Amino acid sequence: TKGKAKFIDFQGSGRTDKGVHAYEQVAHLECETMLAPEILKLKVNDLLPSDINVLEIEKVNDKFHARHSAKSRHYLYRISRRRTAFEKKFVWWVKDNPDIKKMSDAAKIFKGMHNFQSFSEKNDEKISTLVNVTGIEISEKGHIIEIRISASHFLWKMVRRIVGALVEVGRSNLTKEDLKSALESYTDELSKYTAPPSGLFLERVEY
Repeated sequence: TKGKAKFIDFQGSGRTDKGVHAYEQVAHLECETMLAPEILKLKVNDLLPSDINVLEIEKVNDKFHARHSAKSRHYLYRISRRRTAFEKKFVWWVKDNPDIKKMSDAAKIFKGMHNFQSFSEKNDEKISTLVNVTGIEISEKGHIIEIRISASHFLWKMVRRIVGALVEVGRSNLTKEDLKSALESYTDELSKYTAPPSGLFLERVEY
């Protein structure tokens, strides 16, 4: 009704920290409308700022929850080997030249079910620190290093801390064994290696 505010419960598949990006974020809400999903999408996009774009709206059943129904999440982290004026908000510029082979070899230890408490920031949410990492790959595209990680769920700052630790392995400041030890027993030493949010993208969510 015009002039009367109504609270709408809007839930996303997960939160992203300030400076983190999303190619495909998923959210759900309950609303009453006679508009077709495609028309509603156009009207919502007209009200959003230019850096947010609704790609699709569709009806779902009452049991669907954007966060709790998700089976896996996929993140991309982009590292630039050189300074870039146009992409500085979308990469982490690493001035030196980390060894990709060392990073790729160390990344293998993260696959599978592990306790990632050492690779996350504490928060008030009661989320299990046991995470099943289903995939982690490192590739190069010119001066860009891409790190893709998929898992059942992610802890706060988990991807950024994994990336930061891998870069330190590539710089020979940490070893693969150091990362193994951090998975086996808690340490807060890795917090100083947390990668900046600029290079992180939520790539997709699977249901």
